Amino acid sequence: MAAFPEEEFYISEDAIWDAVRHQTQFNIIHPASGMKIDIIIRKNTPFNESRFSRIRRIKAGENFETNFAAPEDIILMKMQYYREGGSEKHLRDISGILKISGPEVDKDYIALWAERLNLTDIWNLILNKIGERNK
Repeated sequence: MAAFPEEEFYISEDAIWDAVRHQTQFNIIHPASGMKIDIIIRKNTPFNESRFSRIRRIKAGENFETNFAAPEDIILMKMQYYREGGSEKHLRDISGILKISGPEVDKDYIALWAERLNLTDIWNLILNKIGERNK
């Protein structure tokens, strides 16, 4: 909380404690810029072991670096969110990631974890939506 001054950022201490208790996530919002940071409390699962081992350390500012998720893992998480809530926003986000990152996205990795996470039907829906067929 001290790292994100209240006069510049919105952050809920209750949301932090709830996320820690339930191993979910909370947000930090910078209203002036519209930037939203998702803070994820890591669950001890094989998928999380994989996705957290694939983080990318990127210089995010002049004096600091931060971790970013690999696009494949963002896609898989968004497929899980879509399965849980049905929001088309997640499918649009995934399509956008695939359009921007294109051939850099490891679709075999996604297919492997989609199968393990019971998301294959959603992955096939996305592939059909972007005009690709599942292998």
